[in-house]
Amino acid sequence: MLRHMGFFMKKIKEHSLYLLLTEEYCCGRNVVEIARHAIAGGVDLIQLREKNNLRSDIADIARSLAALCKKNKVTFIINDDPILAKTVDADGVHLGQGDLKLFTVKEARKILGARKLIGLSMSSVKDIANANNKDIDYIGFGPVFPTAIKEGCVGTKCVAKVLASSKTPVFFIGGINFNNVDKLLAKGAKNIAVIRAISEADDIKAAAKNFKEKLKKAKHGKTA
Repeated sequence: MLRHMGFFMKKIKEHSLYLLLTEEYCCGRNVVEIARHAIAGGVDLIQLREKNNLRSDIADIARSLAALCKKNKVTFIINDDPILAKTVDADGVHLGQGDLKLFTVKEARKILGARKLIGLSMSSVKDIANANNKDIDYIGFGPVFPTAIKEGCVGTKCVAKVLASSKTPVFFIGGINFNNVDKLLAKGAKNIAVIRAISEADDIKAAAKNFKEKLKKAKHGKTA
């Protein structure tokens, strides 16, 4: 009860920029250094997303990212693994629909406790009603645009309905780049999550800063 009254929750601020980091899309560069430059550019949340690695293989990187984010007051999330999230004292965990076979939201909450964040992936508006009944803090919705990671995309027509249906903040994700983000923000999206548009950029800091500036403009009703 108290958690949902805001006494323990670390709240997601609207108009936030969420960076998902995976070595596969870092162009051979150091994940922690990319995070450092992205934070300097204004990223609000960082997720370590190494789906094919053992917990023991990414624990050191996770600890380094956790320390970096804590120092800079950036929210740090671990993908898939609430045990690792607890081990490195991350701010929370993000669960995909496939991950729920390993850890349900209830189990993840039991592991992490009331103070931590739990995010859940969604790709259908009809699934949001079910998500509203779960003990989660935000939704990752997509893929919005075509992406190399997942097949198909939901497009931007459903943005307003998604926002109206969800009781928690929504991060739109999937194929978001500088060429299409304005279209998404113009539909009312407040939070975005990106991968390659920042991690593969020549200038990480500048890429993050540009996205953050677009979010700030959208906050004040100024979209292209």
